[in-house]
Amino acid sequence: MASTASLRIAPQPDAYSAYQTPLAVRQACRSGALTGPTAGMAPGYVQGNLAVLPKDLAEEFLRFCHFNPRPCPVIGMSEPGSFKVPTLGEDLDIRTDFPGYRVWQDGEVIADTADVTDYWRDDLVAFVIGCSLSFEEALMAEGLPLRHVERNVRVPMFRTNVQCVPAGRFSGRMVMSMRPLVPAHAIRAIQITTRFPAVHGAPLHVGLPELIGIKDLMQPDYGDAVEVLDNELPVFWACGVTPQSVIAEARPSFAITHAPGCMLVTDRRNTEFAIL
Repeated sequence: MASTASLRIAPQPDAYSAYQTPLAVRQACRSGALTGPTAGMAPGYVQGNLAVLPKDLAEEFLRFCHFNPRPCPVIGMSEPGSFKVPTLGEDLDIRTDFPGYRVWQDGEVIADTADVTDYWRDDLVAFVIGCSLSFEEALMAEGLPLRHVERNVRVPMFRTNVQCVPAGRFSGRMVMSMRPLVPAHAIRAIQITTRFPAVHGAPLHVGLPELIGIKDLMQPDYGDAVEVLDNELPVFWACGVTPQSVIAEARPSFAITHAPGCMLVTDRRNTEFAIL
């Protein structure tokens, strides 16, 4: 599988000021002006991960998501062959509106691209999966510092030894994102993110990364490394990159995913997904 180093995705230093609305972000993706991570863009709006699979696998994958709602909360789904998901935005095109994609064949990445129009087929079904960037806004509103946001890099993500519940041909290890927090902030983060079950919810693990199969926090499988200071705990949330880990193991003949950190910015509000 291609390494994340091959994606050639650079942070966007003016991201917070340049792209304040979902449509502005999506139009920038379509034009090629935006090719980097979407964290901090269009504040207040839901961002989503992507998994696109042939129709004959869609039912199994949907069942997999149902069995694994923490890493794979489905917030939108297309009709077969359609690149539209009207419930997430009227002016929205799955083929062009992410700043980065991965194209898969038999479980291997064959292309990293900013546009998958040429790869689109009439039998494809798109799944948009909830993203932790939605609850990050709530964390920052409470004054909790997020190091990857402060440094304008992608959140570090790790393939763990935690197995997902299998469904048909889909099974594999869960991916978790990590944010370093001092203990008091970690407790508050648990309280806040519990309100967002549709976008991964509360953390699944705190501290002791070796217990979930992580040997080196400075070597993430996806995203960018951020240090954990001596007075901090690594806090781990279920991550919407999990389908990429599962696709690598299931080896479907064809699939499309987002490039890690490069999300779809929808017209849905983060507050719509809070339960309190």
